[in-house]
Amino acid sequence: MIHDDRQCQLGEGALWHPEREQFFWFDILGKRLLSQDAEGQPLEWRFDRMASAAGWIDRDRLLVATETGLAVMSLTEGSLTEVAKVEADNPATRSNDGRADRQGGFWFGTMGRQGEPGLGAIYRFYRGEVRRLVDPITIPNSICFSPDGGTVHYSDTDRSIVWRQGLDADGWPVGERQVYLDLSAQGWSPDGAVIDAGGGFCCAVWGQGAVMRFDADGNRTHHWTVGGQHSSCPAFGGPDLSHLLVTTAKDGIKDPDGAQGKTYRLETGLTGLPEPRVIL
Repeated sequence: MIHDDRQCQLGEGALWHPEREQFFWFDILGKRLLSQDAEGQPLEWRFDRMASAAGWIDRDRLLVATETGLAVMSLTEGSLTEVAKVEADNPATRSNDGRADRQGGFWFGTMGRQGEPGLGAIYRFYRGEVRRLVDPITIPNSICFSPDGGTVHYSDTDRSIVWRQGLDADGWPVGERQVYLDLSAQGWSPDGAVIDAGGGFCCAVWGQGAVMRFDADGNRTHHWTVGGQHSSCPAFGGPDLSHLLVTTAKDGIKDPDGAQGKTYRLETGLTGLPEPRVIL
């Protein structure tokens, strides 16, 4: 079903805020954050720069990945306060997918504005420090974490590959990354992803109008469809974390119809995990 009928040029960064009991999502190219109030009325915040993903700090603040770095956003004032500059001096790149980890950190990716090969990277913010962890990468996506916080997943949409890597007690990568999914043979492009309470990897597949769930061995167990062709990012939420919000995009579709770019909500029969708080 349609959760919100406002069309996003490039929907991304779906997030359930547990204290506010509210979904948030971004329209990256539209430079805005979208949500709804308790009565389902539309809410919108506009920015002076592209923003793409967030983690929640407390009831009224988000840590937001933008085209110039990380900023704290006040939901009451709509303001952005800079935390760290990241590639702010590189006009060829912008931020993309991101998600909080279970140690209180926040991972986020950058990419070329036109998807240029190898211009991207993946960073982690942890207690005031930003480290560049993965490069080069073309379109970083699928950043999500195992239920115990000991494994990170991430993808390069351009290569149709999802990796996973172990994390130490503080959430920093250890050991070598391993290929978890190689979807190139199917021609599937993994976009945003989230881990459910059963440890399943639930991934929006760009161009397929779908979210697909894979088990720990990489076997596909579920396939859910949405009306927007370019499905981009899922997030579990709702009172019992049983609703799956899915953003979509109009970007890259010639003559998009009314289904494109809208935000959808699915009843999957599964439940999600609480979204971790980011520690500044």
